[in-house]
Amino acid sequence: MAVYKRGYRRYDGPLTGRWARFLVLPRYAWRRLYQQRLVLLLTMLAFVWPLLCAGFIYLTNHAELLQGLDRDFRQFIQVNGQFFSIFMYVQAGFAVFLAALAGPGLIAPDLTNNALPLYFCRPLSRTEYVLGRACLIVFLLSFVTWVPGLLIYGIQGTLVPGWAMSHLRIAAGIVVGSVLWIAILTLLALALSAWVRWKLVAGGLLLGVMFATTGFASAVAAVMNTSAGFYLDPAAMVAVIYGNFFDVEMHAGIGTPGACLALVAMSGFCVWLLSKKIRAFQVVR
Repeated sequence: MAVYKRGYRRYDGPLTGRWARFLVLPRYAWRRLYQQRLVLLLTMLAFVWPLLCAGFIYLTNHAELLQGLDRDFRQFIQVNGQFFSIFMYVQAGFAVFLAALAGPGLIAPDLTNNALPLYFCRPLSRTEYVLGRACLIVFLLSFVTWVPGLLIYGIQGTLVPGWAMSHLRIAAGIVVGSVLWIAILTLLALALSAWVRWKLVAGGLLLGVMFATTGFASAVAAVMNTSAGFYLDPAAMVAVIYGNFFDVEMHAGIGTPGACLALVAMSGFCVWLLSKKIRAFQVVR
């Protein structure tokens, strides 16, 4: 049939609900992400540490396997807040590298190819667009942070009756600390992806921000004898929050309320950066 003989036919299929339309973005981005072998390899490596910790928990809860060890050493290898703090610090490190690999390729290609007007001419707001892009990083980082953390918590609670109910503070720390860490990594990755259109450079900048702020805070503390520099270090602030829940003493020198306020301010700054770039039009000079 000739093209000019085809009349207009309105789409009469099922419609996606308004609240779920933004999920189209992470659904297709997820497929492209795991076509990258490095992302797949790093995700697999992130599950090695939880497996080792699960074996450690099994070992510590079977006294017959520890008969030949020194008594002081047996008291040292206990599943407590210190154990969970070390576990979450390692998983948080994997989260940084995964965010550096996944985040920069989310918004930069749309800005480079002037594709944002194509998104916003459809029933999709700027907030929903950012939320759809952020969902990919949130899902990815959840699989390596609070999900394995709660699994390890559940294993310990299963092997020791009553332990889980008496240590609910640890479970809350796993969730709260991971959510804050994922939020700041997601917003930083999206902001850098929007302002730096080269994916490799944006990923390097994210790693640079995370590691440079740690070095800067340590240098300020050593030279000026003040802990104010740690308010610019997201890793130190989240570590303070973890330590508060896990009852582990931190030496950063900053309090939990101040760390929470600093994280909120840093997140707000990233949102402001995104609002400057995520628009339905682009000015070309």
